[in-house]
Amino acid sequence: MTKIIIRRHKQETTTTLPEHIHPVLRRVYKNRGIASEDELNTELPGLLPFTDLLGIDKAIEILYAALQQQERVLIVGDFDADGATSTAVAISALRSFGFLHVNFIVPNRFEYGYGLTPEIVAAACQWQPDIIITVDNGISSCAGAAYAKEQGMQVIVTDHHLPGAELPAADAIVNPNQVGCPFASKNLAGVGVIFYVMLALRSYLRDKNWFAIQHLPVPNMGQLLDLVALGTVADVVPLDRNNRILVRQGLQRIRAGKSRIGIDALLAVAKRQAENVTASDMGFALGPRLNAAGRLDDMSLGIHCLLCDDPIMAKRMALNLDNLNKERRSIEETMQEQAQQALAKFDRQHEHDSENLPLGVCLFDPQWHQGVIGILAGRLKDKLHRPVIAFAVANDDEVKGSARSIAGVHIRDVLDAIAKQYPELISKFGGHAMAAGLTIKRSDFPAFAQAFAAQVSQHCDADILQSKIYSDGELQAEDFSLSLAQSLRAAGPWGQAFPEPLFDGQFEVLKQRVVGEKHLKLLLRPLNSDQALDAIFFNPDLDAWGNTTAAATRQHVTLAYRLDVNHYRGEENVQLVVELALEKEQVLAEQVVME
Repeated sequence: MTKIIIRRHKQETTTTLPEHIHPVLRRVYKNRGIASEDELNTELPGLLPFTDLLGIDKAIEILYAALQQQERVLIVGDFDADGATSTAVAISALRSFGFLHVNFIVPNRFEYGYGLTPEIVAAACQWQPDIIITVDNGISSCAGAAYAKEQGMQVIVTDHHLPGAELPAADAIVNPNQVGCPFASKNLAGVGVIFYVMLALRSYLRDKNWFAIQHLPVPNMGQLLDLVALGTVADVVPLDRNNRILVRQGLQRIRAGKSRIGIDALLAVAKRQAENVTASDMGFALGPRLNAAGRLDDMSLGIHCLLCDDPIMAKRMALNLDNLNKERRSIEETMQEQAQQALAKFDRQHEHDSENLPLGVCLFDPQWHQGVIGILAGRLKDKLHRPVIAFAVANDDEVKGSARSIAGVHIRDVLDAIAKQYPELISKFGGHAMAAGLTIKRSDFPAFAQAFAAQVSQHCDADILQSKIYSDGELQAEDFSLSLAQSLRAAGPWGQAFPEPLFDGQFEVLKQRVVGEKHLKLLLRPLNSDQALDAIFFNPDLDAWGNTTAAATRQHVTLAYRLDVNHYRGEENVQLVVELALEKEQVLAEQVVME
C-alpha cells in the first residue's frame, strides 16, 4: 500500500474570520470550510433546538405521565462508551427530575447480542418496568419492541443509527436519522440524542412548575455535558458545529474541575490531567477503558463508575476498567498476529502480495474474542486501507462480524446491497457509514467473503490502495512556537470530520531512540530552520525506519506531523507528533497532490 501526503487546498472564498486569528489557524479553518466567526461559536445558545426532533413531544408526554404516577422506568443501554454515557445521562437526569424508580440493564453481548432483543426484554421483566427507554439502540429492534408491548410495557426508542425499512412499533421514536425528522444535525451520537430528550423534558417540567411544586431544584443540564462530550468523541461521530458545541462545553467543565467523580477517576488511571484534557483524550484514553468493560465483561461496571459519587469506589472501578483494557490489548495483539498470519497465508496461496488482496477483506478465526473483533478490524483497515470485517464465533451455527470501512465506502450500504442480492446470506446487520455489525451462518462465511469483496469492488476502484494523509501545508521557521501550538490545541475540539491540524515538511534527524519498546523519541531540525525540536513517533515500523540508535544520524525525512504541547514536570514545550514518515528520496513536490 502506498502512502501519499495531500495538501488541503480550498478555493479562494470570502471569509470574515477576525484578523487576530493566527494566519496558520486561519488556513486550518479555511481548509475545514469555516468562513465566518459565527461558525466558530461553541457557546450553548448556539445548539440546535430540541423542538426540531421528530417524536420528542410524544416521548415527553409519556415520561411526564410516568413521573406523575411514579411508574418504573428501565433504561436499556448498549455495551460501548456511547451506550454507557447515554445510560448515565438518562439515569442522572431522570433522578434529578424526581423519578423514584429508575434502573438500567445492558445486554451482555455474549448472551443477548445487540439492542432491544426479546431475550433482553424477558430478562428485564424481573424489574417489572412500566416503560422501557432505549439509548444508543433500538431503531432496528422490531421483535424486541413488539415483545415488550405484549408484556404491557411502553417503549421509547432513542437512537442515532440508520433505520432500516421497518421501524419498531414503539410508542415514541427519537432519532435524527429517521425519515421526516427536520433536525439539522444527523450526526448526534446516542448520548446526544438522550441528552436532547432530557433537555426537552426538563423544559416541559419547568413550564408545568413541577420543580417548585415538588420542592426540587431546577436541574442544571450542563452538569451532564462531561458525559455527552465523552460519548460523542468515543463514538467517532462527525464533529459538526452542533457536536462541537456539546464537546467543547463538556471539555470546559472537565478543565474547570467540575466533572463527575467517575470521569475524574478514569482520567487519573489514564494519567491525564483534567486541566489539560482534550477531545483526543476522550477518544484514546477514556473511551477504550469504558469500552473494555463491554468487550470483555459487563458494561454495567463502566456505567456504575460514571454514576458513582464516592471517590474511593470510583477509583476502584476505574482501576478495574484499566485492568480490563490491558487484558483487551493483550488479546488484540495476539489476534493481530493471527490475522497477519492469515493474510500471509492468503498471499502465498494466491502468489501475490498484500496490495493485491481483495478490496474488501473478511477474516475469521474460531479462537478470536467476540468483544475485540471491532478493534481488530479497525487496525487491519488502517494497515491495509480497505474495508475489513473480522468474524468471531457467536454460537455453534453462527459467527458475528464487526466491519470497519474507509472514506468513500459506506459499509452499511454495502451490507444492505448484499442482503438484497442474497437474502439468505445475512441473518441481521446494522451500523453506520464507517462501522457496522452483522451475523451470518458459519457455513456461509466463504460465500459471504466472496460477495463482500465483489460488492466493495463496485463501490470503489484500485485507487483505494493509496493511503492519503491530508496536510494543512508547511510551517515556516517562526511557526514552531509554543504560542501557536497552544492556540491549535485550544482551537478545537478536533475530531471526526473536523480533523486536528496536520502539517508536512522536511527534517533532519539529529537524535533518535526507542522508548516504550515500540515508539521513537526524536530530535529534529526543520530544513527551513535552525531550531531543534522534540518529537514523538508512536508505533512506527521500526524495521522500515532503520537505525534507531541514539547517535546522530543526519538522516533527512519528509514528515506529516501535528504541532503539539508536551506537559512535563510542570513545564510546557513544543513537541511534534509524527503521523507519517517518508524517505528523503520521495521528494515532497512529487508526493503532494493539491485538491
